[in-house]
Amino acid sequence: MKEIGTVISTLQGPNSSEFSFVINEDSQKIPVRKNEYVQLKTEQGLMIARVAEIYRMNRYYMRAESVREYERSGRDLSEMFPADKWEFLVASAIPLGIFEDGKQLRVSFPPSPGEKVYRADEKILFEFLGLDENGLAIGKMEAHDLEVKLNLTKLFQKHLAILAISGAGKSHLAACLIEEILDRQDKTKPAIIVFDPHGEYVGFGDDENYVTKTKVYGKDKISIAASKISANLMNELIPQISSVQRRELSPIIKKLQDEKKAYDFEELIQAVENSEINPKTKAALASWLSDLASTELFGKVDSPSIEEVAKIGQLSVFDLSDFIHLKERQIILTYFARKLFDARRQGKIPPFIIFVEEAHQFCPQEEEAASAISRNIIEQIAREGRKFGACLVLITQRPIRLATTALSQCNSHIIMRINNPYDIKHIGESSEGVTKDVLDMLPGLKVGEALITGEVVNYPLLVKVRERKSKKSEKGRKLEDEIAKFLEDESKRNEDLKAFR
Repeated sequence: MKEIGTVISTLQGPNSSEFSFVINEDSQKIPVRKNEYVQLKTEQGLMIARVAEIYRMNRYYMRAESVREYERSGRDLSEMFPADKWEFLVASAIPLGIFEDGKQLRVSFPPSPGEKVYRADEKILFEFLGLDENGLAIGKMEAHDLEVKLNLTKLFQKHLAILAISGAGKSHLAACLIEEILDRQDKTKPAIIVFDPHGEYVGFGDDENYVTKTKVYGKDKISIAASKISANLMNELIPQISSVQRRELSPIIKKLQDEKKAYDFEELIQAVENSEINPKTKAALASWLSDLASTELFGKVDSPSIEEVAKIGQLSVFDLSDFIHLKERQIILTYFARKLFDARRQGKIPPFIIFVEEAHQFCPQEEEAASAISRNIIEQIAREGRKFGACLVLITQRPIRLATTALSQCNSHIIMRINNPYDIKHIGESSEGVTKDVLDMLPGLKVGEALITGEVVNYPLLVKVRERKSKKSEKGRKLEDEIAKFLEDESKRNEDLKAFR
């Protein structure tokens, strides 16, 4: 264990919240880096701290007026004084906790000036941070050669939010998490369901290593059985329906279900029109039902069935990229998420994890109910899902636009690069354990770097996400590739046109 510095006394400390240490310089390499973890002995026990910042100091250059006057003489200050011998490095560090006999204690007493500081032992650090040897390996700590393995239960059971600007690597990270679950050798693998607005996960279905574990459902394979929709579920799909209208619709649906095992929306509309309910109510219901029928999402059978979607160790991707209207995507998520949650509460299907890409579109904060059809079920799973093994992963580039109820229920956050100050402020207010210096890091994170915080780790942790093993979706190609494909297709069209002439 290498000594890297000594605690010094300053005007502010050392205290129980921060301390500084002078760094032992090594001409061969950089002795310590920002965000690296260090350890030192204290009266309480072994203290673990994180390096918040590193400063280069030189007393000969501390007074600006003196430096200016000497420089005016035409000679460099270092030529007149041994300035180079008085240059040194100082690091400021934030104590995280006391680790003693496998237990962690809150820091309540400062380290002593003169105490030696060491680079944190990796075995101690692994345990101190709450990592799991059998967990999901998503990358390595930037400042340490330490593989980050996250406990499956802690990460997902109380829900996860992945937050970052577009292009920072959210979907890449989510794909790595999915790979880790699918690659687990034991049988304790949950079902994985992804609602994918951009077709970024369909590559799993084309990858030889994952094709047998993946089902992809595109526009031609998704259908909702009209006969499976109750009056309450119809109220979710059509939020404008009043309680009186729902009461009138309920016996009509019940009668139709008793008469027929399967029926389509046209038959339901016909039943409403033939009923003896109030004419105004009848007209309103028929209009709303016709509007739903126009989406062409509804038929006589469910496709896929809930039992087909939720299987142990299987990835089921709802490819929504060919659905143009957001309302159609919200209807699909609402119906299948509701069915999944109800089936899980009854113990009919195994525990599952639902990944929701572009979560702010499906669960917006300020939109009216008619424009946020899927918000209710997402918020309900966020509130109640942990009791039943129904887990959520909400992925968004605009945290401030995501419903607070849903985001606040995510006990673990993985945050990648974010520039918007309103989003950063929102994260600081909703994420436990995120200090100001951590928030200041977010705009400077590079693509693929992630900050992990919340229940899954004991302390905020910066990680470089690993490369993904699965095949990337063709729908996520680079702009240059899209242009090349367009030119190629255009050339083929011109050749076909010439041949036709």
